[in-house]
Amino acid sequence: EVQLQASGGGLVQPGGSLRLSCAASGFTIDDAVIGWFRQAPGKEREGVSFLRNQNRGIVNADSVKGRFTASRDNAKNTVYLQMNALRPEDTAVYFCAVTKRRLITSSLWQIASYDYWGQGTEVTVSS
Repeated sequence: EVQLQASGGGLVQPGGSLRLSCAASGFTIDDAVIGWFRQAPGKEREGVSFLRNQNRGIVNADSVKGRFTASRDNAKNTVYLQMNALRPEDTAVYFCAVTKRRLITSSLWQIASYDYWGQGTEVTVSS
């Protein structure tokens, strides 16, 4: 059974940082595409940061460029989302997602492209 256990969310002040983690089991992340999405209250789930497989780099949403970045630790079978300079509008439940498929850039943003999802971890940015 594949599981993605998300952690690292919490309450942080504007300008602060958090690192979200997703520990994978039943699935090896070393050649997977990693997607981080978020869903704010009353809004649709949106893509945030994507780590492509086969060393094809990182893609970030314009709203988080220069602030967020996805990474992976293959030895720990864990993926991360480092979030810096957080803003109140970053408040949301954050989800990690993975797939072994090779995705074109436009497909990174599509929820249906991913095979497995974490349960989500809540991030609140507020003073």
